[in-house]
Amino acid sequence: MPELKSAFIGELKIAVTGTYMLGDGPLGRRRIDLLGAGQFEGPRISAKILPGGMDLLLGGSDGAVRPDVRLPLELDDGQPLLIIYRGVRHAPPEVMAKIVAGERVPRESHYLRTAMTFETASQKYDWMNRIVAVGVGRREPEFAVYEVFEIL
Repeated sequence: MPELKSAFIGELKIAVTGTYMLGDGPLGRRRIDLLGAGQFEGPRISAKILPGGMDLLLGGSDGAVRPDVRLPLELDDGQPLLIIYRGVRHAPPEVMAKIVAGERVPRESHYLRTAMTFETASQKYDWMNRIVAVGVGRREPEFAVYEVFEIL
């Protein structure tokens, strides 16, 4: 079986600007995070996050949290970019409690991975329409931060 290869795209740094708890439902504990600040920067991209992004987080009975994100950005050429991703975050209960409390936790203390796709009309960034990326993330008090890699 061939080895999976990737190429670094950039760092995606997302600020949560509001949170709404929907509580326990039939699928799990639902929380809605509003996303409206941050940036996506790297050797292949420069963009700022626009207001209107949303994460429909779902907490499961297994203790994991599953992000489901729609995130609008403005690229450096003025064109919009939409990032769509889903993933999973899990850690020991004491680490998850620190994350919820807004405390800083070491990167290696928790698992946060996402599968990302992109949509844009930008000629400069048209290559993004035809790739799948993986975000290797960490949770900081003010931001969710992902190192984003194109899967080759």
